[in-house]
Amino acid sequence: MKTNTLKIAAASAVMLIATGCSTMGGSSWQKDEPPPPANPNFAAEMNKFNAQFPNEKATKYEEVSLNYNNSKKLDERGNCHDISKHPVVIVLTLDATGKVTRTTTDVEGKKAECFRQAYAEAQLPPPPFAPYQKPIRLR
Repeated sequence: MKTNTLKIAAASAVMLIATGCSTMGGSSWQKDEPPPPANPNFAAEMNKFNAQFPNEKATKYEEVSLNYNNSKKLDERGNCHDISKHPVVIVLTLDATGKVTRTTTDVEGKKAECFRQAYAEAQLPPPPFAPYQKPIRLR
């Protein structure tokens, strides 16, 4: 039962949307804006994230790091949300100190590049182990 709970918590962590994001109003999106092209390297990064579970410390860290991200409003750097209507999932690779050493997004394009730059040298709380894969879904 505990293992299933950890798996569910890990899966849920990926789908959490960062709160405190900028509003969508006032954007110049086109109604029929095509989705951005997929990043073929993304699946490997998500596989690394999934391999971190079940792990009670990693599950706790997902909540800690999400709260930190929201309180610091890291996703608001560069006003990336307003570039496109399509969401972006970013996987941050963290070192033992919580410093972002690599960013990988699920798609390519201007919005994804903006988020990669916004998180490029971000500092999060130290993870339970390193390297640590931290995904964040951004609208």
